[in-house]
Formats: sequence, structure tokens, C-alpha cells
Amino acid sequence: MNDRATRTPGEAQNIVATVQTVAERIVQSVGQVIFGKRNEIRLTVLGLLSQGHILLEDIPGVGKTMLARALARSMGIRFSRIQFTPDMLPSDVTGVSIFNQESRQFEFRPGPIFAQIVLADEINRATAKTQSALLEAMEERQVTVDGHTYQMYDPFLIIATQNPIEYEGTFPLPEAQLDRFLIRIQLGYPSPTEELVVLSAQQYEHPINNMRQVVTVQELSAAQAAVRDVYVAEEIKRYIVEIVNATRNHPKVYLGASPRGSLALFRCSQTRAAMAGRDYVLPDDVKALAEVTLAHRIIANDRDENTRIIVQEVLQYTPVPGASAR
Repeated sequence: MNDRATRTPGEAQNIVATVQTVAERIVQSVGQVIFGKRNEIRLTVLGLLSQGHILLEDIPGVGKTMLARALARSMGIRFSRIQFTPDMLPSDVTGVSIFNQESRQFEFRPGPIFAQIVLADEINRATAKTQSALLEAMEERQVTVDGHTYQMYDPFLIIATQNPIEYEGTFPLPEAQLDRFLIRIQLGYPSPTEELVVLSAQQYEHPINNMRQVVTVQELSAAQAAVRDVYVAEEIKRYIVEIVNATRNHPKVYLGASPRGSLALFRCSQTRAAMAGRDYVLPDDVKALAEVTLAHRIIANDRDENTRIIVQEVLQYTPVPGASAR
């Protein structure tokens, strides 16, 4: 139900309340572990509610892994961590079929990909062959091993962390895999004040040990479904398409964002609107999320070109539509 003309005020309020309640509970819970990064936490929760995968890119030691663990703890769901290394094989991710001597049959032993939140830690330390083992799971939420297809759990979210590609021993993610990440987030260093809080909080034990479940799987699923009912006017849809199309025609760009990028910006804008207490999307929602949803999908002519700046340039010269009146 995406037509506001057929939606009662009570139904609209329920959409917003469902998403807001779940989002705020998770944000508050994770904020007890990750200090001073409320905006980044909200973006992570936005990706979760939008049912997309998240790429956390930053230097080591700024809390990427802990953010993923805290997110899983706040929902009490099945969590798995894969530490990627150069010698890892695809079967180390997806699982393998082993011959059972007693039954005289092959039995499938699931790999760590079979969880509800999967932390793909330092994903760009693995070779492209092993990285590609995630592609089917990310897009189709299933894994095929030895001709048999196995469905993933619901909900299913991959949070991948990667160090900047300039670091030694890293392999750039293939473009096809980057395109499957809904958003890319950078945490950055904490401020001196925030870092003092981190030292005090971890003096005796890590605060993640005291985290409790604040949202059930049923509540999360209801919020994810409610996001899709957020109204998006036709002019907002055209605005999204114009932005994405502009990345393809930018003089500094070799390969622009794909239609999957348009869908990512569309879905994330719906979620942001609901988290802000609205049952309709504004141009500001689109502008606020263009960088995190599109920049990692763009390949510049010059590899040293900052694609985030390219997205900002696109936003500057793409006409903004007038917001529809309620």
C-alpha cells in the first residue's frame, strides 16, 4: 500500500510508530557500546531496516567489528563472524559436503555464512575468488553447494568491514560485489572527549557484555515490512533516477551507479523518512543518503578521484523537486 489517498491517518501513524520504535531501541542499545557515533549507528540501523547489506570501511581499531556485534546482541539473533585471510577458500564461507561412512551419503556441513547477522571481518584481505562466495547469498539469500541450494535465515544481513585499499595485504572488492552493498559507512576516529569515555567504560569489562536484547525478530520483521509502505511521490522517484543517471554522465566517471543503486537510494529514503516520523519521502531524505548509497558504486576515470565528491557535485546541479503537500 503505497498510495496515500487510500491510507487512513491511523494506518500512516502505525507505519511510522512501528519503524521509529524499533529503530530507537536499537540505536539506544548500540550507543551504549559505540560512543559518539550516533549518526553512523543510525545509518547502520537504517541499512538493517532497509534489508540491505552494509560495508564498514575504515582503518583498524575504530570499532567496526564491535558495531556489528552490538547490533546482533541488541536483537538476540544468530550471529556469525568470518575472519577473512588470503588463504581462505570459498568453502570456508559457504560450507562443504562431507561423505558419511555410516550412511554412505554426503552430508552438508553449513559454513559460517548461515547466520542472521554475518560479520565478514576484513573482507578485502581475502582473494577475489573467496570474496565472490558471498555474492549469491547477498543477492538471492541462498547458497548453492554441489548442486544443492540452501536458503539463508530470516532476517539475513551481512556487515562487511574492510581496511582502506592502500593498506598492505588487501585486495580491492570486485565492482559486482561492491554494488551489492546497500550502503558504505565510515566511522572515523572518536573525538578526545569520546575517547576518554571509551577508556572509562572499558576499565573493568567491555560494555557489550552487559547488553540485552531490546527488539524481537518479529518486531524487526514488522518494521522492515512497514518501511515499504512509506509514500514516495512520482517527482521524488524521478529525482532519484536523475541523480543516478547524472553519475553515469559525469565527465570524471568511467562507470556510474547501476539501477541497483537507484533501488538502494529509493529504499533507504523510505526508511529515513519513517525513522524521522514521516510516512512520506522528502527530497532531503534523498540528498542525505545519496553519498552513502552511490559513492561506492561509482568508478572514476582517475582511481585517485574521491567518488564522494563526485556525488556531491551531482547533487549540486541536479534540480530539486518541490515537496508534495500532505
